Amino acid sequence: MSVIHRKNIRAAGRAPRFLRFFRRSGEVAHSRGNRVELYRSGGEFFPALLAACAEARHHIHAEFYIVRDDATGAAFAEALLAAAARGVDVSLIYDYIGSFETPATYFRRLERGGVRCLAFNPPPFRRGLAWFDKRDHRKMALVDGETAFICGANIGDEYSGFGRVVERWRDVGVRIDGPAVAALVKLFREFWQEEGGRAPLCWLAEEIPVAGMGDAEVMVVAGGPHRSRSFIRNAFLAAMAGAAESIRIMNPYFVPGPRVVRSLLRAVRRGVRVQLVLPAKNDVPLVGLVSRSYYAPLLRAGIEIHERQGPVLHAKVMLIDDGWGVVGSANLDNRSFHRNYEVNAIVVSHDFGRQVAEMFAADLAGSRPVVLEEHERRGWHVRLLERLCGTVSWFL
Repeated sequence: MSVIHRKNIRAAGRAPRFLRFFRRSGEVAHSRGNRVELYRSGGEFFPALLAACAEARHHIHAEFYIVRDDATGAAFAEALLAAAARGVDVSLIYDYIGSFETPATYFRRLERGGVRCLAFNPPPFRRGLAWFDKRDHRKMALVDGETAFICGANIGDEYSGFGRVVERWRDVGVRIDGPAVAALVKLFREFWQEEGGRAPLCWLAEEIPVAGMGDAEVMVVAGGPHRSRSFIRNAFLAAMAGAAESIRIMNPYFVPGPRVVRSLLRAVRRGVRVQLVLPAKNDVPLVGLVSRSYYAPLLRAGIEIHERQGPVLHAKVMLIDDGWGVVGSANLDNRSFHRNYEVNAIVVSHDFGRQVAEMFAADLAGSRPVVLEEHERRGWHVRLLERLCGTVSWFL
């Protein structure tokens, strides 16, 4: 039996078994019949989001970690205000700490225009000082219960590609049309009420089921600090365990911890090709130092690490066997696993897998491979900094 044939048998056996883990889990909302489109940059994502808001008929639910008062924030505000003016029910959740630099006048203007705004965890911190460290890190917008946008981008010029530079930061998002959106609407409305927001009467109306619009299977995975275990991390681990041929990961804040590292090493030992695309330049230098402290054992095991050159990498994507992928707001770090509210979409679709694989190929072409021998020649002072920074990796 040929090696390729044995790999195909392994892929046919492992993937369905691990996808069944997601389908049967009570913490995952599963649906078929969705259409999923990949946006390879903020320059593609934001025009599509604003156009969908302009066409909204019933409601818009938006939830973003950071909302800035810049050109992108102004365009976003105008889209929400225009929708509210024509009678669309519009609600926005933003993280108070993430949007700390945004003036209160920005949100007051939205509220005067009919947009309900809710800040996550504003002071005084009613759940104690420990809750100060929690964040609502989700980035999504839901339109009419039919269309969802999920991404790693916040509302700001550096994420959107608007302005003088076509691509400021490298980010990725998806548009989902179909039954999966209902689970995201439910997630938003439950969170709104848990955080003290008043639910309008229109939310009490029974939602009309959305007909199938495509052939993609979508599973919505949400996590937060209210859970006793990290389902976001467990979903990543199960996806890695389900790989038979390849794991491709693009992530800006790679502080994975021992369980994720063990999962990647086990994948390599069973013959899976593992490729990581990480930022050459990190907007949080401390995270960059800690990330590189993981390189040596991964490189020795045969994992390929590439550092993307150019704009800051902020995309969060994982592709398994070129057939199913994970896209959303969660990073591979302890903050996303344990202290942030996050949302990811697991998409099972050969067409979507092809789109993501093509994107990875383009990003690899713009990346520099990390070579073990070169990496181990870094100076003692760099190693010392990595070790020192590693002691605070839990807080990153």
